[in-house]
Amino acid sequence: MKNSEGILLRQLGQANQGIKVERFTGNMLEDPRGSYEPHRHEYFNCFLLEKGRIDILIDFKETTVKTNSLILSYPGQVNQVIASTVVSGWFLSFDTKLVDQTVRNTFEQSLSEVMTLVLNQKEASWFKRLIELMLDLTEGDHHISGNTHVLHSLLTSFIYQVTDTYQQREHSITHQHSGRLVSINKEFRQLLRRRYKTMKKPSEYADLLNLSASYLNDAVKEVTGFPMSYFIQQEIIREAQRLLYYSELSVKEIAISLGYSDFKYFNRFFRKATDITPGSFRKNNIRFKHS
Repeated sequence: MKNSEGILLRQLGQANQGIKVERFTGNMLEDPRGSYEPHRHEYFNCFLLEKGRIDILIDFKETTVKTNSLILSYPGQVNQVIASTVVSGWFLSFDTKLVDQTVRNTFEQSLSEVMTLVLNQKEASWFKRLIELMLDLTEGDHHISGNTHVLHSLLTSFIYQVTDTYQQREHSITHQHSGRLVSINKEFRQLLRRRYKTMKKPSEYADLLNLSASYLNDAVKEVTGFPMSYFIQQEIIREAQRLLYYSELSVKEIAISLGYSDFKYFNRFFRKATDITPGSFRKNNIRFKHS
């Protein structure tokens, strides 16, 4: 179905108590699920690639996924496969209600917008075994209510292992910074992802974190190389581009949905960040849209 924004919104429904596992073999540009069409999920969606290569756009960022890799898409992100070899792997979709708050915090505090994990052989084998067990429980005669707890336990193990593997990778990048600075950055990113439509000033985030604006800005810049204003801008622009590209909302309606009552100011803001007006962005990209 399409939501009010005009973007294809995929829903999980009641399948298997909030979990859906599917084996896939073939070219993803021919996927009957329509992976090649721009779409959003209202749930978490994971693809474990056993063999092959795909290029996927997630919120306008192109990511290449290769053999023995895992990619996790968050609810609300816009996905579109743009290139694919013949691949084999598994789709795992799960309801947000099955993800506990500790894991949600890890996802929301991620310093990366796209969670892609390149797995070593041991990690890949572990994830494959676990996802095959879940697939077995959701197919045929095995799909009975008595297995719900087992299925949810397997999913929990899978999610925690994804989280642990991601944190190990992230630590290898951030270990040169103090734990305090990294923690501040994660808290800021979590707040930003939740509040960017209503909070546009760095000082507003600093107030919620009980820090001075200058200290918070210095902490963010030391770890990432960019000031707070850059990340606030990018979060707003990313959502604006989603709506311009995939929806039928007018530029004025998009501005209002992002918290801008001054349409002209939003135009200037968008142009300053992208070197193009919102209207021109939509016009230049319309040839790529899918009906």
